[in-house]
Amino acid sequence: MDAVPRRDFLAEFNQAPFARAEEMLKPCVDLPRWTSEISFARPFGTGAELVSFAELAAPDWTEAEIAAALVSHPRIGERSSGAGREAELSRGEQSGIALSAGIREQLEEGNRRYEERFGRVFLIRAAGRSAEEILAVLSERLENTDEAELAATAAALREIAVLRLEGLLNR
Repeated sequence: MDAVPRRDFLAEFNQAPFARAEEMLKPCVDLPRWTSEISFARPFGTGAELVSFAELAAPDWTEAEIAAALVSHPRIGERSSGAGREAELSRGEQSGIALSAGIREQLEEGNRRYEERFGRVFLIRAAGRSAEEILAVLSERLENTDEAELAATAAALREIAVLRLEGLLNR
């Protein structure tokens, strides 16, 4: 049986029409200013160049941009039920979190308190973190000012977007 050829995301992205290039980035984060800025900057010589650019693209995301990008993110500790590529990535990112009943209840309570306090879903890079670590960060971030928490959410959103982009480049 022949092996399935590996998709060359970078070559496809560099050669795609502009609208298609933006679509290719949306599973990372559906933030039009970010996807447009990166797509305009093509071509990239290496995946590392693309990732470096993406880390800084479209700085200073607005509260409205962040709110729009968070629409497709499930609460931490819950599995996304969406059908798109972003939902699939989110399920994968949270799949490694082992949740005991006690931790699940604490995360549910923390999520509820966070949403009451900040009016949006709590966001953190779940990949590579334990449920206990996530719960500790959630508790710490509940103490943030609105401004500090908006910055923390933007940083988490960008971190997730870049990790997802690296995943697309390496599959």
